[in-house]
Amino acid sequence: MSAGSFAVDINKHRRGRNSVRADSVAVEEPLEIRLGFTTPDGRATRSISITMRTPGNDEDLAAGFLFTEAIIHSSSDIASIDVCGPPAPDSGNHNVIRVELQPDVAVDLGRLQRHFYTTSSCGVCGKTSLDALKVVGHKPLTADVPAFSETILVAMPDKLRAAQETFEETGGLHAAGAFDTDGNLIATMEDVGRHNAVDKVIGRLLRDDKLPAKELGMMVSGRASFELMQKTLVAGMPLLAAVSAPSSLAVQLAREFNMTLVGFLRGDTFNIYAGDGRLCP
Repeated sequence: MSAGSFAVDINKHRRGRNSVRADSVAVEEPLEIRLGFTTPDGRATRSISITMRTPGNDEDLAAGFLFTEAIIHSSSDIASIDVCGPPAPDSGNHNVIRVELQPDVAVDLGRLQRHFYTTSSCGVCGKTSLDALKVVGHKPLTADVPAFSETILVAMPDKLRAAQETFEETGGLHAAGAFDTDGNLIATMEDVGRHNAVDKVIGRLLRDDKLPAKELGMMVSGRASFELMQKTLVAGMPLLAAVSAPSSLAVQLAREFNMTLVGFLRGDTFNIYAGDGRLCP
């Protein structure tokens, strides 16, 4: 059993009869992200987010969250990332992570004041201001990026599914993966929250000094929301592909910033909502 699953006994009901059996469910626990940074009065520590997530790759999640929220701009901004606090009584997971920034990193205190609680289903809905959703400081992507072949694209859902170890046990996790033009998965992550899975992927790329990822695409197992489109843009990735539907705001964002957005990627069929020039036979 993987670290992201939890064993429970259930009553299996079938054709009017119940039977006791063991089952696995996806773990969902809160993660508090604390930020250490320099102020005019010295070092300060502040809790900046609580997100419901599946434990695992928490360092990547914290780094990806800070990057996609524009609190940090490169891996060199981070001095250290450490788990802290007592373990949770039921699972033993450490549900607090502390990120210390380098002394010369300036922190936008106004941005930190937009502290929000994030559910596992959606990172946007808990934000306190619509202003926090705006993409700031980013320009439309250029067209001089490698093309993604349709053959590679239609193979990605099965490759991502094969990498979902905990999903095979529980059936209850989202997945995200960064892939190159040869169809190689560069980083794959699972989480009960789709936005967390994407942040984990982006955090891993950040910590490996692979951002901006101009030659990579993002594959997600669910729908393509505005927030996932925005995170993909912030990472410099020109393409987001999803097995389900995009939202209207995701389509608008993709078109405004010259990104490629693919939805309903199932079998050998898919819909192109923006940026079809990056796809080739």
